[in-house]
Amino acid sequence: MNPEARFWIEKLQLQPHPEGGYYRETYRAEQRVLGCCLHEHEGPRVMATAIYFLLTGDQFSALHRLRSDEMWHFYAGSPLTIHIIDPQGNLSQVRLGANPENGESFQAVVKAGCWFGATVDDPEGYTLVGCTVSPGFEFEDFELGDRQQLLERYPQHRELIERLTR
Repeated sequence: MNPEARFWIEKLQLQPHPEGGYYRETYRAEQRVLGCCLHEHEGPRVMATAIYFLLTGDQFSALHRLRSDEMWHFYAGSPLTIHIIDPQGNLSQVRLGANPENGESFQAVVKAGCWFGATVDDPEGYTLVGCTVSPGFEFEDFELGDRQQLLERYPQHRELIERLTR
C-alpha cells in the first residue's frame, strides 16, 4: 500500500467502507429534520453528516446511490474521478484534485438518486477526500449497485458498470 495512504488511514483512524476504500464519520449534526418535510426519506434525519474517505489506486468506490445530495471535498493525494449515471441514464465524470488547469476541482456534488462510484486516477496513488451529506447519511438511505440490475437498466454503460461493481 502507498505509504502516505497508510499514514492517513492510521492517523485518521479510518475503517473499511462497504463500497470500498476507508472512512470515518467526523460530524453528525444534532439538529434533525422531520420525516414529513423530506421527499425521499422515511422518518426524521439529522441535518448533515461528514466523513473522511480514502481510496487507494488499486481500489474503487463501487456504484451506489443515496437519497440525499453528497458533496465531495478534495484534501490530498492523486486526482480522483467520480463516475455518475443520472436517473435518465446520462453518464458524466467529475475530477477532484488540486489542478484546475487539468479540469480538476476541489469540490463536487452528486445529486440524490444518481448512481455513482469513484476511481483514483493514479493506480499507484491514493486520494483523501471528505464527503458531506444533507440530510445526513444513514445506511438505510444507501443502496449498493447490483451489477445485473444496472446492466439491464443502463446497457450503454456496460464497461463502467462491470468495472465498478463487485
